[in-house]
Amino acid sequence: MKKLIFTLGLCLVAIAGFSQAKAEIGVKGGLNFANVNADEVTGLDYESRTGYHFGLYSLIKVANFGIQPEVLYSVQGTTVTIDGLNEDFKSDFHYLNVPVMAKLYLPLGLNLQAGPQFGVLLSAESDGDDVKEEFKNADMSAALGAGWDAPFGLRINARYIIGLNDISEDGDSEVQNRVFQVSLGYKLFGLGK
Repeated sequence: MKKLIFTLGLCLVAIAGFSQAKAEIGVKGGLNFANVNADEVTGLDYESRTGYHFGLYSLIKVANFGIQPEVLYSVQGTTVTIDGLNEDFKSDFHYLNVPVMAKLYLPLGLNLQAGPQFGVLLSAESDGDDVKEEFKNADMSAALGAGWDAPFGLRINARYIIGLNDISEDGDSEVQNRVFQVSLGYKLFGLGK
């Protein structure tokens, strides 16, 4: 991890030194309001679950355009209600996500964001039982959002993440992740104007 941070820092110094670019590295975290989009099955109802995410981001900005790759630990999932039962089944999916966001800056630090997100499933549980073998190891998503680069290094973001591939291994039904995220970030250090 130290080597990764050192390498990112060295790249940011080089970019900022040879151009009019602005570069920064920071931390971020926040809440996930997650669910899945699944084929309709009679008697099953999917409801959202609240989770969290945290990790590191880097930003390279030139004029009004920026690229922001991130590495995030993310807890997602769903709650399944079965008609006729008085019990809900809670599923938690733990991912290592790597979004790469293109950012278009508007006045006052406001920005619009869009980009792909690549995810690796670390674990999956349903009511405490390990169900990782029922889900694919990789997830590909599209992320859309907006943010504000506030004064004093504070970063505020909201995103909607739409899963593009089927994460279910059973082949009988198609399941994609859906996550609404709100994040608070802080710039640890930056270079450039």
